Amino acid sequence: MSTKSIHFSLVRVLGTVLLFSVAIFSNLNAQTMKVKNIVLVHGAFADGSGWKGVYDILTKKGYNVTAVQNPLSSLEDDVAATNVILDNQDGPTILVGHSWGGEVITQAGVHSKVVGLVYVAAFQPDLGESAFTWISSMPPAPENGIAPDGKGYFYFSKEKYHAGFCGDLPKDVADFMYASQGSFAAKAFSTPVTAAAWKTKPTWGIVALEDRSILPAIEEKMYTRSNTKITKIKASHCVFISHPAEVCKVIEEAAANAANAGK
Repeated sequence: MSTKSIHFSLVRVLGTVLLFSVAIFSNLNAQTMKVKNIVLVHGAFADGSGWKGVYDILTKKGYNVTAVQNPLSSLEDDVAATNVILDNQDGPTILVGHSWGGEVITQAGVHSKVVGLVYVAAFQPDLGESAFTWISSMPPAPENGIAPDGKGYFYFSKEKYHAGFCGDLPKDVADFMYASQGSFAAKAFSTPVTAAAWKTKPTWGIVALEDRSILPAIEEKMYTRSNTKITKIKASHCVFISHPAEVCKVIEEAAANAANAGK
């Protein structure tokens, strides 16, 4: 074999090895890619402080976590508040919503920085649907205490708040949550979404099996329709407060896989 032929063969071999190495590196990099930004969106009859347990766990693991404070005055206002937070993220973000917050992330999740969605005992409406569309689709649980105040707002009644909203939390915690619940504009509840981010972005959902605010059957029906990856947890509507570690596990799964997943 001539020197020229040997040289050509070596170049081919080295080229093949280089391409193979790049492919392996790219594959490993894709497998280990993790989203670091997490944005948490609370629901009605609560506020952002309820995410404290989830925040503590995720930040200790190196995630950048931000909790939105929804004004609860309209869908548009809550989406705007969420978009302000998303605008300030420095890269790909997992958007997490609880309860009414699910409708908010459905609309706000089309933001370019959002790469995955996590619904925590949350509404997941389609185009033209609202939270009211789903909560009225089945008779409510006897413990459900959502009621209008006659002035354009909804509150969760004091008599039913503990059992109907956060039955697996201590009473003193429930009492404080009741006292600090935000006033929720009735018009928000019936406003349909005009975008549905779960149609195009990878989605995870938690069904709270002892939920008395949004029936577990409703949660599962929404998530099944959207091909959401479902996790079931034996917990009240406030599963993110009573079972923060289990909720974080789902969020971390989303952070580890959303950037490489597709719908």
